[in-house]
Amino acid sequence: MQSYQPELRTAEVIRYVTPLREGGSLPAIVEADDGFLYVLKFRGAGQGKKALIAELIGGELARAIGLKVPELVFLNLDDSFSKTEPDEEIQDLLKFSVGLNLGLHYLSGAITYDPLVSTVDPLTASKVVLLDSLITNIDRTVKNTNLLSWNKELWLIDHGAALYFHHAWTGWEAHAERSFPPIKDHVLLERATMLTEASRQLQEALSTQTFAAIAGLIPDDWLQEGGDDQPAAEKRAVYAAYLSKKLANIESLTKEAEDARKASI
Repeated sequence: MQSYQPELRTAEVIRYVTPLREGGSLPAIVEADDGFLYVLKFRGAGQGKKALIAELIGGELARAIGLKVPELVFLNLDDSFSKTEPDEEIQDLLKFSVGLNLGLHYLSGAITYDPLVSTVDPLTASKVVLLDSLITNIDRTVKNTNLLSWNKELWLIDHGAALYFHHAWTGWEAHAERSFPPIKDHVLLERATMLTEASRQLQEALSTQTFAAIAGLIPDDWLQEGGDDQPAAEKRAVYAAYLSKKLANIESLTKEAEDARKASI
């Protein structure tokens, strides 16, 4: 597979269109100065900048293994939006999100993936399952699929709950060696009948260099926390090393997913 070279554009938010209140972190549809609409994930919401980091890494890893993900774009938000917003909750969110945020290209007309009526091929399902095992994504279940059907294709969204090891940096090495029991609840597990082939493709597409390149996209200020003086470069290196360890254990994760799939039949 051709080497993947990640790159994100940067655009300016010029119009706040509407909030998406079905999302727990209150994302919004916005228009940028490039003329496109985006779903904006705010740095001032919920788990904050770490959710944006997980979103970025998860989305770009999915793209690297050939899965469909809306284009991710850095979106700069200035302080003028909070000054004109009448809703106090949204006003606070805008105020605390001034600066660089993350946007997903808005897929107009996309519908939520429904496992009862939608179809997905076994290899794609298997790759999604193993990706979510790799990045410890607990948020792709029947109740909340975080999958869209658009132009008769499956698109992945919302990886902000992944990589939860980074909410407590200490012990990341041990965390990287762990299994991932929540995979038993994955919405695509039943259809993931090509896990061995998916594992082979992930190992072919991903490498320490891939992980380092994607981690290199993370803005410095997303990695800065109050009372934490660890350099941004060191944190990027931890993300790359963590993912490298997870990839080294892909055969174990594959067996775990296969065992869970068989147990669910």
